[in-house]
Amino acid sequence: MRVVLQRVTKASVTIENKLNAEIGLGLLLLVGIEAEDTCEDIEWLCRKIVNMRIFNDEDGVMNNSLLDINGDAIIVSQFTLHASTKKGNRPSYIKAAKPDVAIPLYEEFIQVFKKYLGKEVGTGKFGADMKVELLNDGPVTILIDSKNKS
Repeated sequence: MRVVLQRVTKASVTIENKLNAEIGLGLLLLVGIEAEDTCEDIEWLCRKIVNMRIFNDEDGVMNNSLLDINGDAIIVSQFTLHASTKKGNRPSYIKAAKPDVAIPLYEEFIQVFKKYLGKEVGTGKFGADMKVELLNDGPVTILIDSKNKS
């Protein structure tokens, strides 16, 4: 499972011209799921992300976590995180999980993240054409892959 996390001062997701989620200070999470992903991947990622010290303290040093600042989050599925660009000019998405596997894992990721954060989160809609807006703060953008925990 791959997650791109972006520290934001604001973010939103619009689906079919309707605002689906909107946050202020927090994280926008783009989640890519592989067929081999498990609940163990989800637990590790969610725990890691909510505790990651990437928000500034009073001295402007990244010492605070999402929990420390009582920040918000939006979680959006994004199968293109598993694009393979090795051959040719058309990316292959063969490593991305099919919907029958990915949807339950995406929904589980949302539930586990809410548990660790201790509050509701905004979401996109799996498979929908979404418009995601964000104001990246820093910018701080980090890629985490549960298959590479080192």
